[in-house]
Amino acid sequence: MTNRLILLLPALANFAGQPLPPALGKALGRAERARLATGERAQLLRHFQPRPQAWPSAALARVAEAGIEGASPDAWLRADPAHLRADINGVRLLGIGRTVGLDPADVEAFLPALRPLFGDAGMTLDAPHPERWYLRLAPAVKLPEFATPEQALGDDVFEHAPDGPEARRWRTLMSEAQILLHNHPHNARRLESGRVPVNGLWFWGGGVLPDAIASAGPTLYSDDPELRGAAILAKLGGMNLTEFKDFSAAALVDLRGQRDWSGLIQHWLDAAAATVSQHAVVLDFSDGHVFTLARRQRWRLWRKPLERLLP
Repeated sequence: MTNRLILLLPALANFAGQPLPPALGKALGRAERARLATGERAQLLRHFQPRPQAWPSAALARVAEAGIEGASPDAWLRADPAHLRADINGVRLLGIGRTVGLDPADVEAFLPALRPLFGDAGMTLDAPHPERWYLRLAPAVKLPEFATPEQALGDDVFEHAPDGPEARRWRTLMSEAQILLHNHPHNARRLESGRVPVNGLWFWGGGVLPDAIASAGPTLYSDDPELRGAAILAKLGGMNLTEFKDFSAAALVDLRGQRDWSGLIQHWLDAAAATVSQHAVVLDFSDGHVFTLARRQRWRLWRKPLERLLP
């Protein structure tokens, strides 16, 4: 189980129809193929097994930011700064976190205005990183199901508003935060510098840390604090993505942020496929398409190479 190189990839649909170089096309044509659950959360749960089974994104990322002691035993919720824009069809979420372009000056301007709002509700808001803001909550707090940025980005925010008996409080807090940010003078300075205004917070990823996380991967290479936190709980080695050099090593490599198909092939997929004589290689796409490449497949001469990547 551990002698594998696993590449976590974005949705295969993002690259549908892209041509494949001959060697990679041959390897994928002979590979084992599976169609599993879709979505990044399901993708991550294929490689990390938390107990109890849940994926509290905020609490896991908080471990990477502040250590295990800094994340437990409280509940945590992401409250990431966002850019919303009204149009004739509603209000759309057009940017969140790193896509908004944030720096420490933004945190210094916005956080003091927002903290009393959440403090009055018994919560603490902080921002250990300009792109990642957190609400600290009581451990027993009941939270509605919040949409992830992956689900909501580009859509009308009302289509992804939380529902259920606990949701009203959060819809109110979201609206009051929007009013505070919309009227904040720092947004005028952001506009003058060519950046979009920060006019909302997006709540997501709530929960408490799992009791434990199991994983078969020996080392994680990722720049995502959420995954780095999971690796800490699973007692895996955790390294930055830029530190990955050895394709012959067993590892879990997080490439979900890659968007350039030619670069993905040139720097990652070709090199990974070339190591199948040493270990299995798993290409795990976030929309559930999984290719497993292994040495024994070289005898599958009857299988045609793939010329293009197809969903």
